[in-house]
Amino acid sequence: MTPPVLDVAFVTTALGGRLRSRAGRALDSTRFTGAAIDSRAVQRGDLFVALPGERVDGHEYAPTAVRAGATGCLLTRPVEGAEDAALFLVDDTLASLQDVGAAWRAALTGTQVIGITGSVGKTTTKAIVASVLASKYRVQANPLNYNNEVSVPLCLLELRADTERAVIEHGMYTTGEIALLCRWTRPRIGIVLNVGPTHLERAGSLEAITQAKRELIEALPADGAAVLNIDDERVRSMASHTAARVWWFGTSEDARVRGTEIVSDGARGFDFTLSYDGTSRRVHVPLPGRHLLSNVLAAATAAFADGLTFDEVVAAIEALDVPLRLNVIEMPGGITVLDDTYNAQPSSTLAALDLLDEMAGRHVALLGDMRELGNVSRDEHARVGRRAAEVVALLVTIGEEARALGESAQAAGLDAVVHAATREDAVIALRERLTSGDVVLVKGSHALGLERVIAELAAAGNGDAR
Repeated sequence: MTPPVLDVAFVTTALGGRLRSRAGRALDSTRFTGAAIDSRAVQRGDLFVALPGERVDGHEYAPTAVRAGATGCLLTRPVEGAEDAALFLVDDTLASLQDVGAAWRAALTGTQVIGITGSVGKTTTKAIVASVLASKYRVQANPLNYNNEVSVPLCLLELRADTERAVIEHGMYTTGEIALLCRWTRPRIGIVLNVGPTHLERAGSLEAITQAKRELIEALPADGAAVLNIDDERVRSMASHTAARVWWFGTSEDARVRGTEIVSDGARGFDFTLSYDGTSRRVHVPLPGRHLLSNVLAAATAAFADGLTFDEVVAAIEALDVPLRLNVIEMPGGITVLDDTYNAQPSSTLAALDLLDEMAGRHVALLGDMRELGNVSRDEHARVGRRAAEVVALLVTIGEEARALGESAQAAGLDAVVHAATREDAVIALRERLTSGDVVLVKGSHALGLERVIAELAAAGNGDAR
């Protein structure tokens, strides 16, 4: 069968009635290698999509995108300086991008999609799933957290015609969004990791979040596989809502793919016993943190459901070399930093504290606000504070919501608690108190910019560390 070609003719057909007119000097044989909405991210051969924004209109950057190598532009109006590209004029560039992405996915009949959702861990699991499946299939997975109505179509338009497996995150703020993404991605395997209070402020309730996450497995075909975390009560409740075969993973005795007897080796990874259909073996995971067991089991289960053998899965896990959100940084002065500054939710913060607890040395943590928790924010910060009191010798907090975290840690018996009003105060508090051999966890909402604290500590060489 002739593979599809992402070219002007394909885009024209995909746009259908949305297309008002075509223009430009490259309409005959132009092909596209993907799509971009940011002129700074344009790769040669991209279709640039000019999206309107609150502050910036993408049309202003269409000429820049063409100079950077874009061979086409999706616009609502002609733009001077973009004429060297194939121009598609429509009324709604976002809806048009979505239509083209969905059409390209539909044309890739030899590609199967593995969809992933969950309140935390989607991007890490995506990388692990892609790495394990790559031992048998031609796999694509965008390294960024492409998981919404804008970025998923971009992800789809990256897919090559010879790709056999595509691993794609499916995110949500409320109900209906994952169902929409699934109409475009057409997943055959769906992984649900967990359900937690992330985005509770927008979704309104944990029940609504559960319903929204469930949309992934509701979209699966009867010959598909619903890969579900048996250790999460809300995920367990989803099993009756899919036509696909259910594959349980977790630590429970009822899990078909089970992980037990976990032994941590700190930053060097952990070992566990993997059991599947009567076969068991000790497996070494070369990634830091036993909290990653669930992610690894999800990947193993998806691989078993997709035809990999036990030996193939074990070999792929033991060879894992994937980027993680949490980075281990060795600082001058004998100080180790666990950089987990990308974002923070209760479960991921507790997992980071668990990893800190597994590390040798005096434990220190800089913990900031966990945002979008709605009316459970204070309780969740307090819960994390109680765990921090069990793990750390020194706790520095930053952000108004994190005050409850520090107060809870003090109430639980931790005397060494400092609240920093600014990032600069946090740097000073750490510099004054760090000692050679300390292990420092830095984690908080991305909006706090805590990566700058780490940069300041590194730039100063931790000169105050003793």
